[in-house]
Amino acid sequence: MNRKLEVINLYKKKINLLKKHNKLYFNNDSPIISDAEYDSLKKEIINLEKNNNFLKKLNLNKRMVGSPPSSKFKKTKHLKPMLSLSNAFDKNDMKDFINKISNFLNIKDENIELSSEPKIDGISATLIYEDGILTKGLSRGDGVIGEDILENLKTINDIPKKIKDNNVPSLFEVRGEIYIGKKDFNNIKGNFANPRNAAGGSLRQKDSKETSKIPLKYFAYGFGAIEPMSLNFQSEFLEKIKNWGFSINPLGKLVKNLDEIESHHSYIDSIRSSLDYDIDGLVYKVNDLKLQSRLGNTSNSPRWAIAYKFSAEKAVTKIKDVVIQVGRTGAITPVAKVEPVTVGGVVVSNATLHNEDEIKRKDIRIGDTVQIQRAGDVIPQVISVDVSKRNKNSKKYIFPEKCLCGATTQKEVSKSTKKEDAVRRCLKGYECDFTAREKLKHIVSKDAFNIDGLGKKVIDQFWDLKLIRKPSDIFTINYNTIKNLEGWGELSISNLKKAIDNSKVIELDRFIFSIGIRHIGQENAKILGGFFKSINKFCDLFNEKIRKKILKNLIELDGIGQTQIDSIDSFFLSNKNIEIVKQLIDKLKIKNFIIQNKKGKFSNKTIMFTGGFEKMSRSEAKSLVENNGGKVLGTISKKLDILVIGNSKPTKKKIENAKQLNIKTIKESDWYKLLDL
Repeated sequence: MNRKLEVINLYKKKINLLKKHNKLYFNNDSPIISDAEYDSLKKEIINLEKNNNFLKKLNLNKRMVGSPPSSKFKKTKHLKPMLSLSNAFDKNDMKDFINKISNFLNIKDENIELSSEPKIDGISATLIYEDGILTKGLSRGDGVIGEDILENLKTINDIPKKIKDNNVPSLFEVRGEIYIGKKDFNNIKGNFANPRNAAGGSLRQKDSKETSKIPLKYFAYGFGAIEPMSLNFQSEFLEKIKNWGFSINPLGKLVKNLDEIESHHSYIDSIRSSLDYDIDGLVYKVNDLKLQSRLGNTSNSPRWAIAYKFSAEKAVTKIKDVVIQVGRTGAITPVAKVEPVTVGGVVVSNATLHNEDEIKRKDIRIGDTVQIQRAGDVIPQVISVDVSKRNKNSKKYIFPEKCLCGATTQKEVSKSTKKEDAVRRCLKGYECDFTAREKLKHIVSKDAFNIDGLGKKVIDQFWDLKLIRKPSDIFTINYNTIKNLEGWGELSISNLKKAIDNSKVIELDRFIFSIGIRHIGQENAKILGGFFKSINKFCDLFNEKIRKKILKNLIELDGIGQTQIDSIDSFFLSNKNIEIVKQLIDKLKIKNFIIQNKKGKFSNKTIMFTGGFEKMSRSEAKSLVENNGGKVLGTISKKLDILVIGNSKPTKKKIENAKQLNIKTIKESDWYKLLDL
């Protein structure tokens, strides 16, 4: 068993925690953890991604923007997605942010001008003006679809109902944060948990007259769609809307290097308690809008912006015991039971210990006094051990070699590094009840079948009652049995049945992700979906002889490596897995994979790159191909249409192989001509 698998298991757990708190934060405006605790969770996810590049290929962080909009208001699609921001927590994170921008743009100048402003802890909303008239107002929602709250937004005095300028674009979208000042909140705090809850609750009033009674305020910070576009800088945009009557934060500033960033960040941190609104950090954006456009976005956040957060909170407690948990891939995760301690206003009693190697490295023992930091929900992480307070009779913790099911666990050896993994794993799969139960929790999750009402606790309940033991059981639940259970009424059963029925229709790539093949994340599943195109073709993997041929072809795909191929082969070598997948397919209608951007300039074309480019990075080039309907391959084959040869150190063997196969090759200068650069 290898450390990589344990990291993946831990990463997915953190992502699921983040989804839970996103719903509480964005949809209910009722977070149960502090901003610092929420940031700690996001930081742990970021650190996992930073230290383990393979996690990014899982693409589990996709569209982690908010939570689906409620049914209370009309749902409307945003003109452009309202993405969330990546977070930075220290100077090194900001240095990485600047380096990534420089590398993506392939520029050496580290003094990239950034526009900064305080990050308000409020409710995001977008305002759409047509010919200067405010015509639409939407909440963030899930980032793609928001709620129509125009009438409530009109009650906010800070928001202009009409832009009085003859040169206003015909379509002008302004985005900002709605909040309640601390002083105003003190007058109404008896009715709300916190200022954010008050702002969110007010905006979701069906009667705008009720909203008008709440002293809401608004800071504009950015834009969405603008037609025609005539702006060149973020700072220019802010100055323009300020002249048009919008409120912008007066603490905004342009900075050009790490020293200026640190100085400004420290200054705002020192005065934030004196501000009349809550902030939890500063947002930094590349000021040049042309560079913003080139940088583009990842699946859920812009590459050109980041939120530099203020520090998280820590606490000291004592470890009472260490227990193990089993994940859906069989990974054995140790958890410390600690003396209850309050961190950021929340009492916690558990702390993750990550894996066996982590326990050995930090020499963590039962009875130790430890420093912990909140990392999300109820489970923080152990930062360090205070050895000076250790009992002289304490003994090193011996990690159990057996799973909770009784099976002997194993550590895998990496084929590439030949090193033993840090993670112990139970390899019995669905034959291990603990693993099988966690697999069910994955398959109903948001990024898989997304069955609302069938969360982790419900899976546990239905498992204990033997209502669900394998994925296909989800679609044959005996609802009459559920009627007799406490907490299940006609409405909740009806909603569950509807959610399950709706999930029977699923896209091929989501299905591939949902069945839980190790190392196959959302991005890998998309690549595989584009390769197989239909469930019938995917089912060829059940046949071992055909599968071997398929796996040889998969190595050509950019983003699918030997690790993924070995994992797919291993998964379908199990007759138990094949049986479970077949039973699941019989209950579903799986839609063919649809390729987006069919009409782009690289539509139906396969491209491969070799060597470095002068004007852009490989990442930017790949992004341009995919955004224009093309596919990027990782190896030379007859399926390749074009090999693009960069000026810097191209691989001669690839060029020779391309010529032998009569594949079209173009130089870097020709590549720019194709892009009209």
